[in-house]
Amino acid sequence: MTTTPETDAVRGAAISARNLTLTLGQDRQPVEILKGVDLDVAPGEVLALLGPSGSGKSSLMAVLSGLERATSGSLTVAGADFAAMDEDGLAQARRGRIGIVLQAFHLLPTMTATENVATPMELASMTGVRDRARDELTAVGLGHRLDHYPTQLSGGEQQRVAIARAIAPRPELIFADEPTGNLDAATGAEIVDVLFDRRAQTGATLVIITHDPALAERCDRIITLADGRIATDTADNGTAA
Repeated sequence: MTTTPETDAVRGAAISARNLTLTLGQDRQPVEILKGVDLDVAPGEVLALLGPSGSGKSSLMAVLSGLERATSGSLTVAGADFAAMDEDGLAQARRGRIGIVLQAFHLLPTMTATENVATPMELASMTGVRDRARDELTAVGLGHRLDHYPTQLSGGEQQRVAIARAIAPRPELIFADEPTGNLDAATGAEIVDVLFDRRAQTGATLVIITHDPALAERCDRIITLADGRIATDTADNGTAA
């Protein structure tokens, strides 16, 4: 097979998207959400996605993480052809490959912190999951909360559990959508430190959606979305955050 600089870049990228579109409500009054996004993210890169509400940030993250199928375009994530997969295929591809941290924590209320962290690894048929879950919780500062349920944890502690759950399987990519949105400023700053520290320890690629310019400035690269398109990208002008 003849390779080109573009195919070599796609092969080496953590994420590679070309002309990515997302249209919802196709049968009646279709709405274009993403309008031809081209994006390459290098392995280990920390990328911030900025933009006003309705700009397409969360939709782009949903497509890149396999939670939503793109309407058209090509998309390769951690070596997997997401554009060719159906919903079941995407669910399988996410396991062990992608970790997700959301604003609302989404912990299972009937499970302890350890069980919440262990469950995704069990679904991915990993071994030694309880020990790894406990080790990861200890790494995020919750070694004393292993057997506590979400209702027994503060908001900041719940988000630490969510970070541990996302990182414990050692995914190649971590997506975080407004990870401090439900926290006060001081607790949010602590959570960001935890997230960046654990990412640095594992070497995962990190994509963060945020409205916080200070958080964005901590990232290697900042992309701003507007009306479903990339409006600015610091990689284009050589300016690093």
